[in-house]
Amino acid sequence: MIRYSLVCEAGHGFDSWFPSSESYDDQVARGLVTCPACDSAKVTKALMAPSVARTDRGHAPTAAVPPAEVSVPMIAEPERQVRAMLRALREQVVANAEHVGARFPEEARRIHYGEAEGRSIYGEASPAEARALIEEGIDVAPIPVMPDDRN
Repeated sequence: MIRYSLVCEAGHGFDSWFPSSESYDDQVARGLVTCPACDSAKVTKALMAPSVARTDRGHAPTAAVPPAEVSVPMIAEPERQVRAMLRALREQVVANAEHVGARFPEEARRIHYGEAEGRSIYGEASPAEARALIEEGIDVAPIPVMPDDRN
């Protein structure tokens, strides 16, 4: 097994395991290796530093442990389509609504009760806060958090 550090055209780095270098080449050529952050199939190997055992500690290096069987999860086309739709939904909300951050529950109530102008907003709310808003009859819905949003 070979572990490669990979990078997509958008600069997202990730690692993946392959049975051989030929397997990596074949999978990349077929568009099967994609970035988990943006689904780009334009992936290349990143610069990697070799792992070298130290010998300056006065003892022999330990024997190499054979790799365990590893499977590389491949994202099926239906899941790619769902991710693309979720990404488009999030982009639509971000482009057309006001980000109110942690003030979301308070601002949603103000809008609902006519204390603030009606407008589309998004922000953060705990599950308990979201439940309380729904119980008050305030329409709220979670928007998906994409992998890039956590970087």
